[in-house]
Amino acid sequence: MKRRLTTQDIRSMFLQFFQSKEHLILPSYSTIAPDPTTLFTVAGMQPFKEQFMGAPAVFDGRGSKRVTTAQKCVRVGDIENVGRTRRHLSLFEMMGNFSFGDYFKKEAIEWAWEFLTSPEWMGMDKDKMYVTIYKDDDEAFGYWTQNIGLDPAHIHRFDADENFWPANAPLEGPNGPCGPCSEIYYDRGPKYGDDTWGDYYETRESARFLEVWNLVFPQFDRQEPDANGQPVLKDLPFKNIDTGMGLERVASVVQDVPDFYSNDVFGPIIEKVAELSGKSYEGEVSVSHRVVAEHIRSVSMILADGTSFSNTGRGYTARKIMRRAIRHGYMLGWREPKLFELVGLVVTSMGEAYPELKENQSKVEAAMKAEEERFLKTVEGGIHRLGGLLRSMERGSVLAGADAFELYDTYGFPVDLTKEIAEEYGVSVDEAGYAESLENAQEIARAGSKYGKSELFGGNQEVFEGLPATQFVGYDHLRAEGQVLALVGAGERLNHLSAGSEATVILNQTPFYGEGGGEVGDTGRLEWAGVDGARGAGVVRDTRKTKAGVFLHDVLVEEGELTEGMTVRAVVSPERAAIQRHHTATHLLHAALRAVLGSGVQQKGSLVAADRLRFDFSHGAAMTAEEVAQVEGLVSRWVSANFPVTWQEMPIADAKAAGATALFGEKYGDTVRVVKVEGDIDLNGVSVSSMELCGGAHVSRTGDIGAFVILFDENVAAGVRRIEALAGDAATAWVRDRLNAQSKAAALLNTNPEGLEARIAGLQTQLKVSEKELGNLKRQLAQAQMGGGGSAAQTRELGGFKVASLKLSGIEGNELRSAADKLLDQSGADMVVIASDRGLVVKATKAAVEKGAHAGQLVGKLAAAGGGKGGGRPDMAQAGITNAEGALGALDTAF
Repeated sequence: MKRRLTTQDIRSMFLQFFQSKEHLILPSYSTIAPDPTTLFTVAGMQPFKEQFMGAPAVFDGRGSKRVTTAQKCVRVGDIENVGRTRRHLSLFEMMGNFSFGDYFKKEAIEWAWEFLTSPEWMGMDKDKMYVTIYKDDDEAFGYWTQNIGLDPAHIHRFDADENFWPANAPLEGPNGPCGPCSEIYYDRGPKYGDDTWGDYYETRESARFLEVWNLVFPQFDRQEPDANGQPVLKDLPFKNIDTGMGLERVASVVQDVPDFYSNDVFGPIIEKVAELSGKSYEGEVSVSHRVVAEHIRSVSMILADGTSFSNTGRGYTARKIMRRAIRHGYMLGWREPKLFELVGLVVTSMGEAYPELKENQSKVEAAMKAEEERFLKTVEGGIHRLGGLLRSMERGSVLAGADAFELYDTYGFPVDLTKEIAEEYGVSVDEAGYAESLENAQEIARAGSKYGKSELFGGNQEVFEGLPATQFVGYDHLRAEGQVLALVGAGERLNHLSAGSEATVILNQTPFYGEGGGEVGDTGRLEWAGVDGARGAGVVRDTRKTKAGVFLHDVLVEEGELTEGMTVRAVVSPERAAIQRHHTATHLLHAALRAVLGSGVQQKGSLVAADRLRFDFSHGAAMTAEEVAQVEGLVSRWVSANFPVTWQEMPIADAKAAGATALFGEKYGDTVRVVKVEGDIDLNGVSVSSMELCGGAHVSRTGDIGAFVILFDENVAAGVRRIEALAGDAATAWVRDRLNAQSKAAALLNTNPEGLEARIAGLQTQLKVSEKELGNLKRQLAQAQMGGGGSAAQTRELGGFKVASLKLSGIEGNELRSAADKLLDQSGADMVVIASDRGLVVKATKAAVEKGAHAGQLVGKLAAAGGGKGGGRPDMAQAGITNAEGALGALDTAF
């Protein structure tokens, strides 16, 4: 690896590299997307949709079939994960090189490799590079092995669900342009994990192997399957290249930092957050540091591009991000506006690449400060409301979940803060009730504001008013014709959709099930005959429905033009069969849980999808292995009996009188649909039956479910458990994978599967003995290096304190802290500083702390000089470093 590069260095070098390959450098497009069906720019290729479809490649009067950009992108679909994981971002930079009918696969691969590995550019170690390709892409395999010289052992072939765009296009559609893709990974070494490349492509989870680049090769036109049902892929006459290199990912590799938040852009912001809050970046509170740092960057960019805080559209999203940052700032102790003070750091780190940040800095700061002042007053109102509730309650009582949710929903008051304040009054919070209120609110929000998985869609309730309820025919038919009643994109009615556009489509009738009752919405495709017989097609990515019964299909048009009034052929994806298996299995699981655990089991939430089912239920303790086996066995007995599954509509009073169970999350009218398994199972002389009120899709007979297996039982809230389970092919595949893994593990340990448990127990005993011996040896090694009475340490007066410092080799963790304790006792110093190859510890006596010594502040300064970061209490602090000499060398100037 070459010298440590800044994020700005990497961004500039990428653009310069592709400029040397005759690419036109274009400035980043705005976060406000260039097409009317989109709220934000969510991908580097998005501004070039027209060029990918064949439009002239002319930009501001400059023509070029090769362009390169550093594109700022905004994605907020999983904003709750931002800060909680180390790699989720709401704003990210996507470096891209694009070809519109010019070069193709060979050049894209060769140039990506050259930029990443050449000493002139990124200088990454070639031996640590790994690649994935589509399983049938022998052309890409040839370029990687013959042109690049990559070891075939460093290449893995994946199926179409992983390395094809769109995913699974060869098998399931949609028809139209598609092609394989090739991902590039970098092995960050054993300090980020001891897994292997083989482990990674089995689990697809690793902190060690990080994807840095994705090369997409749209080269086929998928057409209707042939007479044998086999997909037909014809070569495209106009082939494009769409690549994306995640800037934050490459920066974390080049800078050798553990996550995005440790790079040179986020680092200074997080340090400033710690300074302003007085709380160091460590422990659970670090989530709030990351949320504030990430969101301030995101909101700064969105506002600089012209979006204003509001209650609709982009402004609502900006406000949502901002207020999440304010809440986390409040949890860090801020009671007055401070977030706007961080904007300058964003401008410093990113203003050169995005000059609009510099130009609009004062406007951004003013808007943020005003928003903070308004929202902090709201939060203070929440404190007043909560105080009133708590003062009227006795110690030991429970605050209702609905009240906790009202505080969150009305005042933006996080439930963690509610719990913290309630504890001071001796009051607990009904977390299960809070979760239920939150789930109900989210169901309403999903029905009223956003109607699809894709972030290219937006909408509001008003735009669908006046439309008639959709006739759902999907219980009996998976294919049907329907008339297009309306097209909606970004909250507005549209006249038409052209190829490449994405929007919400409303039909007069549909076979697509709209998400509800825990069951996910159907996916599939729409097909139609256009003008002059031209063929049109689009992929349905999700289906939802409004409270008024209007079904909303989120559609990406792949071919042709779609207009209001057209008749389309709606075809539901084959995934529906797997969804139906999981839904009926959910009913049986519910009945089995009540039979085994008791009638106190009540459903608290569910998810029914093609790949799994999730079931939340009230229960106060973890299930035993015997209870899990008993529940699993009951469901399997129902499956084996192959009972009919029937459904009929009846008055709700009759359904309840017959003993039907209502499913959590369903909204019922006077007439309800009752799903019944026509057969009971005996459990210890008691007959167990299943009859539920449900509007979802189900199998015709229980035998259609196939295999059934419970994956786990876990706690999700106070008194609420969660089960995930699999049915059908998914269950069979899971069992086979586990059996194969067990056999591999047994072989690695020189035993058979039956002897695996005993073998592991023996190795654990050996490991404990070895760890104890190793610990003793390390302590002896540390003592030997310290010398008698700590004589090897260097002691001097610094800042009015007697400070002893020492460098140790081969010592870390607990042994390093123990060595610091001994040196503090033996040296008579006020403070001790001990550095090793990978760690740094500072300790101070109680008397020194009383005189103003602060180990946490000192370790931060020393760690910065030693290539790391750290913090801690006034009496003890520690850090991870890479340069012990550098850390100790900064000691004289740190006081």
